[in-house]
Amino acid sequence: MNTPVSHSPFEGPGPQASPPGNGAARCGLVAIVGRPNVGKSTLLNALVGQKVSITSSKAQTTRHRITGVRTLTGEQPGTGAQFVFVDTPGFQTRHATALNRNLNRTVQSVLSDVDAVLFLVEAGKFTSEDAKVLALLPEHKPAILVANKLDAVQRRESMLPWLQQMQARRAFTEFVPISARRAADVQRLLGIVEPFLPVQPWFYGEDALTDRSERFLASEIVREKLFRLTGDELPYSCTVVLDKYEEEGRLRRISASIVVDRDALKGMIIGARGERLKRIGSEARQDLERLMDAKVFLELWVKVRSGWADSEEHLRSYGYE
Repeated sequence: MNTPVSHSPFEGPGPQASPPGNGAARCGLVAIVGRPNVGKSTLLNALVGQKVSITSSKAQTTRHRITGVRTLTGEQPGTGAQFVFVDTPGFQTRHATALNRNLNRTVQSVLSDVDAVLFLVEAGKFTSEDAKVLALLPEHKPAILVANKLDAVQRRESMLPWLQQMQARRAFTEFVPISARRAADVQRLLGIVEPFLPVQPWFYGEDALTDRSERFLASEIVREKLFRLTGDELPYSCTVVLDKYEEEGRLRRISASIVVDRDALKGMIIGARGERLKRIGSEARQDLERLMDAKVFLELWVKVRSGWADSEEHLRSYGYE
């Protein structure tokens, strides 16, 4: 059995925009895949260097293909690398709804397009859900095993037998134990991924961070606050739809609807005297102002649409691919 090299000491497409010159610039697509709630969005944000994907402790936080771009310029003109990271929904195994079928199709379509795959697991753990995601990885794609949450491992000596077990499941190209919240680990991961990027012009401009619009990010930020401030009370069958998005210089006027599938959830989101909905709106507005560097006026409404998560028509109208 060949054991991949660990690169971590345990101590702790848009507008074409090529760099100038004819040097060996690299650019490629890298998928971040794993079971729900393993830290994919946190890792994407760390790799990009700014928040482009929402995070929470609830599963199904990421429901769309989110692209994050990180460009490292080289010392010479025409050199450097552009990483186009694709955060995917966690592969869903628990609910056979149209929404989950949609999420799983997104995962599978992403894997067919990329140049390399970051398979994210919790360091020292491997669950049946991890195994189902691993089974999706194409054999011909370079797969890098990223063992996240290394800081939670109490006994580092236990990692070697765990790594041997993982390598028996698939011949991973590299093994990278990290903490996604540690800048040095993230930089090291970028260096490991870079050789897998094809030599070709960059897909995006040097300053690009994502291919998603401010409008899309606005609805995602509201959904993040919804999940964070309702905890386990709110089931997965809720979404956020933008009704209005207007730009007036450095001002954004945004109106959004939180869509749930039954009446009981409407009151729970609004809360006593509307306090919970006010807090969701306030925290979302603050994040949006930082993200957009603009003043934001945000209105939120709660609407009931019974059965939306199992309706292909509703999913299309709400922006699911």
